[in-house]
Amino acid sequence: MCGIVGFLTFKSSEIPERPILQGMRDILIHRGPDDGGEYIRPLDEKGPFLFLGHRRLSIIDLFSGQQPLSNEDETVWVIFNGEIYNFKELRERLNARGHRFKTDSDTEVIAHAYEEYGEECFKHLNGMFAIGIWDDRRKQLVLARDRLGKKPLYYSILPGTFLFASEMKAIMAYPNFPRKVAPPSLMKYLFYEFVPSPHSIFEDAMKLPAASYLIWQKGKIEINKYWSPFHAKEVKNLSEEEAESKIIDLLRDSVRRRLMSDVPLGIFLSGGIDSSTIAAFAQKDVSGKVKTFSIGFEDPTFDESGYASLVSTFLGTEHHEQMMTPEDLLAIVPKLPDILDEPMADASILPTYLLSKFTRQHVTVALGGDGGDELFAGYPTYLAHKLARPYESIFGFLHPVAAFLGNLLPVSDDNISFDFKVKKFLSGIGYPDGIRNSIWLGSFPFSENEKVLSDGIRSQFNRDRLVEDISFYEKEYPLNDRMTKLQYLDLRLYLQEAILVKVDRASMACSLEVRAPFLDYELVEFVMRLPSELKLKGFTSKYILKRAMKGWLPDEVIKRPKKGFGVPIAKWVKGPLKELFRDLLSSERIKREGFLNPEYLTTLLEDHLKNKKDNRKQLWTLLVWQLWADRYHPIL
Repeated sequence: MCGIVGFLTFKSSEIPERPILQGMRDILIHRGPDDGGEYIRPLDEKGPFLFLGHRRLSIIDLFSGQQPLSNEDETVWVIFNGEIYNFKELRERLNARGHRFKTDSDTEVIAHAYEEYGEECFKHLNGMFAIGIWDDRRKQLVLARDRLGKKPLYYSILPGTFLFASEMKAIMAYPNFPRKVAPPSLMKYLFYEFVPSPHSIFEDAMKLPAASYLIWQKGKIEINKYWSPFHAKEVKNLSEEEAESKIIDLLRDSVRRRLMSDVPLGIFLSGGIDSSTIAAFAQKDVSGKVKTFSIGFEDPTFDESGYASLVSTFLGTEHHEQMMTPEDLLAIVPKLPDILDEPMADASILPTYLLSKFTRQHVTVALGGDGGDELFAGYPTYLAHKLARPYESIFGFLHPVAAFLGNLLPVSDDNISFDFKVKKFLSGIGYPDGIRNSIWLGSFPFSENEKVLSDGIRSQFNRDRLVEDISFYEKEYPLNDRMTKLQYLDLRLYLQEAILVKVDRASMACSLEVRAPFLDYELVEFVMRLPSELKLKGFTSKYILKRAMKGWLPDEVIKRPKKGFGVPIAKWVKGPLKELFRDLLSSERIKREGFLNPEYLTTLLEDHLKNKKDNRKQLWTLLVWQLWADRYHPIL
């Protein structure tokens, strides 16, 4: 796992001093503490000035895999963040076609695959990756991102200059980068709790979408998509037994690929079915005991450590567990701007960071269960969508009364409390499925989004633009299966822009590589084409996965309800973080910044403090924004 950065310009006046370029690279040292490399192409009449910088976390070929790496005649240069799990098979094919290798690294395979296949090479790669390729013969730069967006890749187009990097902070380190917040992106953040690709929080920066590659040539860019999970037809006329068998085979192969490492490796184990499934296949595939890692919490409504211990004992893993206190979580809050490039309001980044930090004390690579909920319809929202339409058709005329009564429910600070679920469910009634889904997951829906904005920003509010990302993915969805469409939206929005960002930033801040076997593209293609009745059968979520894992895992784990990484935000606002909220959301500060409505923010905070409303999600979203703005926006 690594950090990459690139700088390209035709203007000699824009070429930074070498220490600035190296500083842009070394700001990513947390992603690659083991080594730093660079390639510089001088500006001449044939082509631009080019700097490729790389920070390395050594995982494969520890002694000869330094980057940037080139082909034999140094006409193709590659920097790369990620892992290519099928690089040995690719290497054999390329060797047979006359390519010669000087290292045993997966990076060099990318260089030769590009030589052989051009931009089609990305279809041959099975892995997680963000790649930069300089083709000196064609004087073009090619950037690519893996199919599910596991690895991040930002870029910026400035007059005569092009920049790209693994994290936004490396681009911000370029002195001439204008840190101008894009109001539509701020609105999207407030709505979704993240800024979806291809947008970024800044006007002059973008994120390369997943499953895409970008070609820069002579100052012009072209972006192409190279993969969709629906390129083949739906899987029909398949019995449950056949589906189970295929899922087991695909999972076994996926986990086996991701056990490839030249450094110590372990498994994140929460005790839920997803991480337990990965641990089960890993333990079957290794000699000896696989290392598993979990953290526990004092508050029983948030703690899962008992289930993790149960699974470890059942599988026979070497389990490592650490109990955490609220103070451990709270200590990370001020560090969030350094962990995150741009605001992202998934509070579970706090325990994910603690788990990563603990795990890194023992191993350099960890496998996790991310993607299981999106593939197998594991979120409670899928069940809620099943109930929403009958509710609308039968009780729709009574909805205003129900919403009024729902708001009268006593406020609870517990994790996913009854009143929280009721109010969230009612807030999404009356909207199309895709928008309802994001309202349930997000913070500030349409009218609240307008209210929270300052007068100067509110004039730019546009409802259609706010949800254009949902519309885009709905239009490209090719099947006639309502629940699978919702899964696809979660795959492309919530998973890609929140869950994977959370895991990447939290783990890489600790120099830990995390791999996601559920996101092997062959498994994704198969499961996403299965009829949704095999994933959500009646009110049983993850139906086919639970059937497949019968006997592999304890029944208590297979039957237990979904429980995520909870964080006691509601209690924190009224307790240890109250003064921080009062400071960052103070009317004076908010007015000075000019983005948000100080009166509305004051009402949100005071209503929560007085137990009138549970505004935990909105307040946390605002806190993360304020922490980020305080750290990165130049007017403050």
